[in-house]
Amino acid sequence: MGAYDGKTAVITGGGSGLGLATAKLLVDGGARVVVNGRSKDTLDAALEELGGNALAVQGDVTSLSDLDELAARVKDEFGTLDALFVNHGVTIPNPLESTTEELWDESMAINLKGAFFTVQKLVPLMGPGAGVVLTTSAANVMGLPECSAYSAGKAGLRSMARTLSGDLLPRGIRVNAISPGPIDTGILEKTMTAEAAEAFKAERVAQNPMRRFGRPEEIAKAAAFLAFDATYTAGVEFAVDGGATQL
Repeated sequence: MGAYDGKTAVITGGGSGLGLATAKLLVDGGARVVVNGRSKDTLDAALEELGGNALAVQGDVTSLSDLDELAARVKDEFGTLDALFVNHGVTIPNPLESTTEELWDESMAINLKGAFFTVQKLVPLMGPGAGVVLTTSAANVMGLPECSAYSAGKAGLRSMARTLSGDLLPRGIRVNAISPGPIDTGILEKTMTAEAAEAFKAERVAQNPMRRFGRPEEIAKAAAFLAFDATYTAGVEFAVDGGATQL
């Protein structure tokens, strides 16, 4: 038997990176998983990797009608939901002087508004013993330059782990947050030149107490623990960052 036989989960931002790694861990353990994201091509590629126990629902978390469709599909397919991993997010560098209202609003809409309403729409499918995991970031406590909008949104999610716990613990639903540090998902090589990506990674490795990047599988294990096994834990932010925010 798998560790997650009979369990159901939804992962936003589940088509790649940390979300896909978590979906793979859960599916390999016997769970049925819905991955959600904006890109059909990314979701299609994820389904090829995940196999028959995974479903994909395309949608935009900033659209409440899309979230309604996600919830309706999950209800039709699963009936009830055991775990929700709110993992979507966008990183938009924003130097103070050049940050526009549009950039600020986009960052907050995806990282904060989208997370709140994802929980609101899906939690009616969850019952006692279920777990919600929000993805924050080491950036919310580190004061990184040119990250004010992103960091503020992630700090808001850290607060939501506490406040939503207050709302949902009477229903037996736990809410916690996972805070990744530098994780090697391959995104740097897609968004920078090879030389710039190598230089950035070398700088972050030198600053990290463990002297390395984390692996997506390490985030997946932590997210699964918070969702299913941390049965006496609520409102925490679990740092998975090589000690960067702790040492």
